[in-house]
This record gives sequence, structure tokens and C-alpha cells, in this order.
Amino acid sequence: MFNTSSKICFQRTTLALAVGVVLIPVQAQVPPVDLTVTMGLGLFDGQGADRGLLDQYSGMRKDSEVAGNLDIDYTLRKDEKAGWVDFQGSGLLGDMRELNLVWKEPGDWKFTADYSELLHHDPNQVNTGLVGAGTTTPQVVALPGGAGSGYNLDLQTKRTKLGLGFTKEITPRLQFMVDLKTENKEGSRLSGIGMTCPTVYDPTCSGTTGIQVGSAALMIPEPIDANHSQIEARMSYALEKLRFSVGYYGSFYRNNNSSLNPVVSGNLYNAVGTSLSVSPGLLGYLNQPIALSPDNQMQQLDLTGNYAFTRKTLATFKVAFSQATQDDSFVTTSLPGRTSLGAKVNTTLVDLGLTSRPMPKLSLLANFRYQDRDDQTPIAYYNLAGTTAYTNQALPNRKTNGKLEAGWQFNGDYKGIVGADFESIDRGTFTATSAIVGLTALRQQTDETTLRAELRRRMSEDLSGSVSVSSSRRDGSNWLKDNSGLGVTALANPADPAYGLSTGIFMPTLADRQRDKVKVFADWEPNKKLSMQLSAESGTDKYNYPSANGLSHTRMDQFSLDASYVVSFRLAFNGYVSYGVQTYDQSRTAGYVMAFENTNTTVGVGVMSKPTDKLELGANLSYMDDQNKYKQTLDIAADSYSVASLAAAGGLPDIVYRQTTLKLFGKYALDKKSAVRVDFVHQKVSYNDWAWGYNGVPYTYADGTTVTQKQDQSVNYVGVSYIYKF
Repeated sequence: MFNTSSKICFQRTTLALAVGVVLIPVQAQVPPVDLTVTMGLGLFDGQGADRGLLDQYSGMRKDSEVAGNLDIDYTLRKDEKAGWVDFQGSGLLGDMRELNLVWKEPGDWKFTADYSELLHHDPNQVNTGLVGAGTTTPQVVALPGGAGSGYNLDLQTKRTKLGLGFTKEITPRLQFMVDLKTENKEGSRLSGIGMTCPTVYDPTCSGTTGIQVGSAALMIPEPIDANHSQIEARMSYALEKLRFSVGYYGSFYRNNNSSLNPVVSGNLYNAVGTSLSVSPGLLGYLNQPIALSPDNQMQQLDLTGNYAFTRKTLATFKVAFSQATQDDSFVTTSLPGRTSLGAKVNTTLVDLGLTSRPMPKLSLLANFRYQDRDDQTPIAYYNLAGTTAYTNQALPNRKTNGKLEAGWQFNGDYKGIVGADFESIDRGTFTATSAIVGLTALRQQTDETTLRAELRRRMSEDLSGSVSVSSSRRDGSNWLKDNSGLGVTALANPADPAYGLSTGIFMPTLADRQRDKVKVFADWEPNKKLSMQLSAESGTDKYNYPSANGLSHTRMDQFSLDASYVVSFRLAFNGYVSYGVQTYDQSRTAGYVMAFENTNTTVGVGVMSKPTDKLELGANLSYMDDQNKYKQTLDIAADSYSVASLAAAGGLPDIVYRQTTLKLFGKYALDKKSAVRVDFVHQKVSYNDWAWGYNGVPYTYADGTTVTQKQDQSVNYVGVSYIYKF
């Protein structure tokens, strides 16, 4: 386990190693080295809520208006066969440190070491009375002064990553490589619990009345203390025509927190802010332990390589077997006969490819991929409530993919490509003793075929580009209607009114689908000063179910243009613009009919200038506008309450995110070894996500906890850096 003390030790060891690497060659008077040190200081004019979005991954301390910076870049090069050392350290005084070391003898061996820290601050402002927030045993305390009268809680997660790698050229044909990585993640993140008393199943759990609360939602942060370690080893061998490698990969996840155990007692607030006692039945549900991510592991062996039949024909292959297991103990042992899930999934992969150029103008490609995921998790009864018990469901998955492609070079400028892709997914036999909640029917198998064509124009004097179109069709086997623990019924004619599926709910990933796409790309370079790249893409999906409801249609349109213009070696301009629209049309029986539309527009311009040999200047201005619109109507079978609610509220309001960023910098060379750099950043953000508040009213939990995010945020940053090259 990689803990805090080992992290500090590693920092010191790596820095000591870096100093040693820097000083020893100098003392020995070997060929000169390159060492650059950058030291800087920055100032913010905003803090707290104004920096909520900026501080997510800024690396700057959230509670400070001053930020320091230290970067190191060291390089040693001897002759072609002697030592080679690279060392970089960045952000060494902040919360996003990175250290990277490469030490090698070219053609013989290479050693790498990496260390990094990544700190994420939740952009939301949390005000709560929670005691022990971020631990496994938090205590919920209703704020006596009501919403907003608690303390401000900063939720953050920190990742600490260490990596070591070694490569050895044993012989000119044989190579060995091993790579180790371990990452610790600590902190807490936004999460919660909630319950509306199921009075039908539990007589002690009554609904909300004038004297007690029968439903509640509570903000309970998830405590994080986990480690993810990975190891990869590979032995590679090369012959004249055959090249292959044998590899091992292992992934191991360990969570030090097995469960979250909240303590809820006393009073909570009802929907209108009145403090009431909690019903005994609800209290029992809210105090139940919550299982957190369990320990798990996966290991894989593979054989990968290629074989050159001739100079024009090459075959590739990969065969792999992996096993993933999850046998962490359950939080409680109330299930008869089971103390853990005992999950085991074996996956077999075969991937074969062939490329050939039988004629100067003809190129061929074929690929076959087979993946069988065999779910061997034991089947047991987990749902023991009520009069009917259900088991878990086995989830095997067998996927077969095929690809054929042919290209023809018409002349020196034009090339055409046609291809066909096939995908078949078999989800295995449905577990008869399990039950599906929230869906009307499932499908065992789906098949999809795609036809595509592309025309490419090679770069002539100033223009190159391509046009591609594709069309795919997906269908599948009979729909399977769940019989709630008594197996399934195959529906040969699901449209038959006797089945009553016209108002059902079906998964879009299993539905019949027609997908059509077209894409255009062009690269124009009329002269050495100007270059432009244009890309445009459009696609539609149409779904067909036994039901008239669900996701029926989606559309995507995307356009982008990039350009650069070089006036001289002292002045250059660049810019870009992109525009994208995505739409989703969906409906629900007796509910809402929604046409969701997301529109994203980004624009940016920049300039780089070098007025003199010592002075460099740069500026960049960018703007982004992202809008989510919910156009709502009602199904003709909607009830009067839905009609009145939509009429009163007008539907869901739009969510709009706008960001404007201005970056300026200037760099002045004091002499051949030193320089000074000044940076200025202005960022303005406007974000009106109604999930955490609307019209100035924050989202409020049953204990008075509130979660908010300032809609308009503005931050300025000025930084000064000194750069010295030894």
C-alpha cells in the first residue's frame, strides 16, 4: 500500500536523485548538460465561490490568493551509446506536482520513474451541520437555524500516483519490459441517501403526516480511501518474418472503506421546512449500512504479433485470456448461504487481421474479432422481501466483429475505399429465477451491418480532403418478456395487442436501429503563410420498438474550422470555430414527450509575436456557449396533475453554460541564460444548472443541508516567472 509517509519519502528520494544526476556529471566534467529552472509567483483576485469551477483542477490552493510555482527541466546527452538522462518536475509548489525521470543506455536498457498528484475540488458549495463528514460514520444533525445556518464543507479528492518501468534489450531480437503503477485516492465526494417509506411492504413505515416525516433525502459524502495497482510485463521476440510478444497484465483494486454507516436521529424537515420527528420505520431505513466499491482484481495473459507472408501481405494476431473476480465480503451476512458475491468472469479474445496490396492500385484489409465473456458468478436468492424471491442474473456476452475493406488508387490524386462491418452480440440464456425491473422486455441477440464508402483526394498543390458516407442497420432475435422469477416468454409477434407492449419501456441499445452518417474533411494550404482545415459531419439514428414510446430519433451535426496565418517569422495568427447540435426525441406513455437539444459553440483567436529578438508576446481569447433545451409536451393519456404542472411551470428551464477566457503573456530574455515571463488570465463563467438551485433558492436536504453553485463567476490571475538555464 502506498501511504503518505512513502509518498514524502519518494519525493525526497526523487529530488535527491535529480540533484545527483545534475551535479555528478558536472563534477566529472563530461559533456555539458541542459538544466532549466523556472520559479514564479501568482496572485488571484477571487476566492471561494468565484473560483468554484476554476479551482477544480487548477493545482492552486483553494483558500489562498497567492500561488507559488517551481519547475525543473534537466537533460543529459552523451554520445549515441552512452548514458541519456531526462528529468522534469512541474508544479512542485502546488497541489498538482509531477516528477518524471528517464534514464537509459540507448540500445541496451531504459528505466523510467513517474510521480504525480492530482487534487480535485468539488465546484459546489455545501453548507451543512453534518458531523464527521467524509468518514464512514457521519452523524446527521438537523440545522436548528434552518437551511444555510451550518458550516461550509469543502469536498475534495486527491490522487497520488507512482510508476516505475524497466526495459531491457537482452539480444537484438529479444526484449523484456515491465511496468508497475500504483495510485492512492483519498478524500470524499458528493453523494447521498434517501427513502420514501414503502408502506405497502412495511407497516411501520408510514408516509409524512402533520407530526412526523415519512420521506427524506440526505447529503452523505462518500468517504474515499482506495488503492489501484497495475502491473504489465511483456517479452518480445523478432524473427525475419514473424514478430510476437507474450504479455501479462494485472489490475488490483483495494478499498479500505467497506461500508458507509450513517447515524440519523432526532428531527428532520419536511418539504415545506417544518421540523418534525422521523417515523420509526423511515429511521430504520436511513440508518442501514451502505456498501461501498468492493475489492476486485483482473489478470490477463496474451499472445500478440504479426507475420509477413510477403512484402505486400501482412497478418496480425492477438489471443488473450483474462479472469476478473470480486469476492469481497458483504457488509451484512443476512443472506442465507452467501457471504460474498463470489463473482468470476472469464474472457477469451481472438483478433485476426490481414492487410495486402496484390496490385499497385489495390489494397485489401480484413479483420475478425471474437470475444466471449463467460459470467461464472454463482446464482443465489438476494431479494427475499415480500412473497416472491428473486436471484441475481448471469450476464454472459459473446461478441463477434468482422471487417472487410478495399481501396483503389484511381490516379495520383484520388483514392476510393469501400468497406463492410458486421457485429453480432449474444447475451446468453436469461436466468429464469431473476427478474427485470423498469423494463418490459429484453433481447438475447442483436446483429448490425454497416456499409461505408470514402473518396480521398491527396494533397495537390494546395488542397486535399475526403468525403465518407456510412449506413448501418441493426435488428435482433425475438423480444423476451419477463415473467418475474418464472423465466421469459419469447414474443414472435410483439406487436400483437394481446401482449400489451404498446406502452412498454425498451432499451435503445437492444432496439432495431437505422444509423446514417456523412463526413467531409478538407485541408487547404494555398501558400506557405495560410492553412485551413474544415470538418463537417452529420448523422441520424432512428429506433423501432414494439412500443410507440421511448427514444425514437436522434441527430448529430458537427462543424469545425481551424486556420493559421503566418505574416512573418515574428508574427502569426491562429483561430478556430466549431458548432455542434445533438437532438433526442423521446416519449413516455401517459407522461412527457420531450425533444431535447444540446447546442455547443466555441470560438477562439490567438496571436504570437516576437517584436525583437529578446521579447515574445502572445494572446488568446476563447468563448464557449453550451445550451441544453427541453421542449416538453404531454402524451394524450397524461393525467390532469401532469397537465396542470406543465401549464404552471412551463416545463424544464434551459441549462446554459458560457465561458470567456482571455490569456496574455510576455517573455523577455535578460541574457542568453535568463528570462522573465508575465502571464495574465481572465476567466468569466455563467452557469445556471437548476439541479442545485433555481431562482436563487438552493437545493435543500431534509436536515437543512444546501448545495449551491454561484451562477456568475469571474477570476483574474497575474503570474510572474523567472527562468534560468544553466
